Amino acid sequence: MSKKQKVIVISMMSLLLIPFIAMQFTEEVNWSLFDFIIAGLLLVGTGLLIEFVSRKVSGAITRKLVIAGIVVLFVLVWVEMAVGIFGSPIAGN
Repeated sequence: MSKKQKVIVISMMSLLLIPFIAMQFTEEVNWSLFDFIIAGLLLVGTGLLIEFVSRKVSGAITRKLVIAGIVVLFVLVWVEMAVGIFGSPIAGN
């Protein structure tokens, strides 16, 4: 794993400190270990996929469009798992 990939993994995993700290102060945030694992996989996977696309896609416009698509897909999956806007089987409500 390259240094850049290690930074991405550490950065994405450190984002999980936000809900972890929030859980210490409020009952509104109630994540299980499974929630943290899935969120970590989504964050790290998205970060590493964006880094991969940044290295492999040559055209600047194409690269930006692919990365934007990855981010949109990430947000849609995250929102669906959180509140179930589409009513799929992975909905969290």
